[in-house]
Amino acid sequence: MDTRKKKALASKGWAVGSTTDFLGLSPEEARFIELKLALAASLRAERLRQEVTQVDLAKLLGTSQSRVAKMEAADPTVTVDLLLKALLMLGITKKQLAKIIA
Repeated sequence: MDTRKKKALASKGWAVGSTTDFLGLSPEEARFIELKLALAASLRAERLRQEVTQVDLAKLLGTSQSRVAKMEAADPTVTVDLLLKALLMLGITKKQLAKIIA
C-alpha cells in the first residue's frame, strides 16, 4: 500500500499493519506459513508444467482430487509433509526443493 493511502486511512482512525500483526503471529509462525504457501504454489506450478491433472496426482498419492485442490490452496488441514511428498512424487529434486524453501 502506498504511503498516501496509509496516511489517509490513519487519519480516519484505521490501523494499518501486516497480516502477521493482525493475527498476532510470531516470526517463526509467519515464516512457517510462508514456507507452506511456497510449497503449495510450487506444487501447482509443477503439476501444471508437467500437464498432470489433479485427479492423476491424487491417484499417485492415493488420495482424492479435492485433497489435491486443498494442497494447492495451502489449506490449514494439509501438512507440510504431504506437500513435500507430492512434490517428490512429481520428480522435484532436492536442489529444486531447497530453492523453493530458500
